[in-house]
Amino acid sequence: MMPRKEIVSTDKVLAGNAPLSQATKLGNMVFVAGNTGRHPTTGAVGDGIKEQTRFALERISAILEAAGSSIDHVLTNTCYVSNRDDLAGFNEVYAEFFTKDLPARTTVVVNFGDPNNLVEVTSTAYIPG
Repeated sequence: MMPRKEIVSTDKVLAGNAPLSQATKLGNMVFVAGNTGRHPTTGAVGDGIKEQTRFALERISAILEAAGSSIDHVLTNTCYVSNRDDLAGFNEVYAEFFTKDLPARTTVVVNFGDPNNLVEVTSTAYIPG
């Protein structure tokens, strides 16, 4: 029997206005939507690349916990930054969250169209069991 797709949401992360789920779950896999550098509960934009990276990864961590997983079970991340010069700061904070058994990763420099948005990260993780 095929597993059913489940919607994952948590009130520990302020929901946006876009028509999307915080994450979806299929079997033991969790697919987390892109998270920007806004504070998880207030929605305030982080100050600079380091704070925005921290906020994005804190948001992802909370969503993964709601799904029964954790940041330690991330398999891959797709990361977007708006300024190539911010990569060092991004990597510094990223390395605080991902310390061992590093996930696969792609990082792309993009223009978000909003000068306040410096980073967005989307993750795929598994639920241990």
